[in-house]
Amino acid sequence: MSDRKVGIWLYQNGGGDLIEKKLVVKLAERGIEAVTGLNLRHAYVANGSIYCLDSKGEEQKMEELDLFFSYNAGEQTQYQMYLYEALDRIIPCINNYHSFALTEDKFQTDYLLRNHGVDTPDFRLCHRDDSDRLHSFIDEWKQMVYKPTDGWGGVGLTKIDSPEALDMLMPFLNQMDIRYFYVEKFIDYDKTDYRIDIVDGEFVSCYGRKAGGSDWRTNVTSGGSVFVREADDEVIDLAKRAVKVTGLEIAGVDIIYDRSKEKYLVLEVNGIPAFATPEQEKMGLDFNDKKIDMIVDMIDKKTSKKDN
Repeated sequence: MSDRKVGIWLYQNGGGDLIEKKLVVKLAERGIEAVTGLNLRHAYVANGSIYCLDSKGEEQKMEELDLFFSYNAGEQTQYQMYLYEALDRIIPCINNYHSFALTEDKFQTDYLLRNHGVDTPDFRLCHRDDSDRLHSFIDEWKQMVYKPTDGWGGVGLTKIDSPEALDMLMPFLNQMDIRYFYVEKFIDYDKTDYRIDIVDGEFVSCYGRKAGGSDWRTNVTSGGSVFVREADDEVIDLAKRAVKVTGLEIAGVDIIYDRSKEKYLVLEVNGIPAFATPEQEKMGLDFNDKKIDMIVDMIDKKTSKKDN
């Protein structure tokens, strides 16, 4: 009989449904019941309770859960995040809302990492109306990358390699009513990166991504491809330090090698790093079971604290 109950909202595409089934089985072996399909998009609040439909169409009172595991990057909305923040104040959530919200913002993440001694690409942020300063950035760097602070999967990344390119971009940003302008220096790298997965502060796996064709972005959604890659202790240590600074329980850290400075840089810290798809598993990315076991161990540990 289950003595604990956790809620799960996990992406279903790319093999996510199979991952969820394994999680449910392994949690049950620990005496933990898993309630799946808890998409906060379908939730409502009445006084002190958030009510959400589960995958069976039954209403779950979220505050009665021992923990909520939210793991779906592609379907996050502002409403879900709003309820996620409220729920995190009442029950344990993985990832915790504060750290997840931090890493959803690239500037806030890079700013914090730099102030804790973690190397990142050089970056700048200023008000969008500060055109003289914006032009000084491109004059200094010659090439830079505009990044939406809340984007993912490479969406919205724009390489700027001249003052004219900057001038062409600005009207589009003004139409979107973006108040600030965040850019990174374009890094001289070999168009590959390392994706390091960390769970509960421990190394899970590493794989590489490579930009496709003439593109410079390694994101799979932008045409990049995944390949088997080993990470040395320096790369793993850098990833662990970045995750510790952000406070994420589960993270994927993207790292590149700056050939001009001859050192590794943290490009991004992701709060919902995907599991390997079935196709990727066939090519040798075999970390899914290890990652599942480590997540189950962490959930077990976090929910067991209530009994002490």
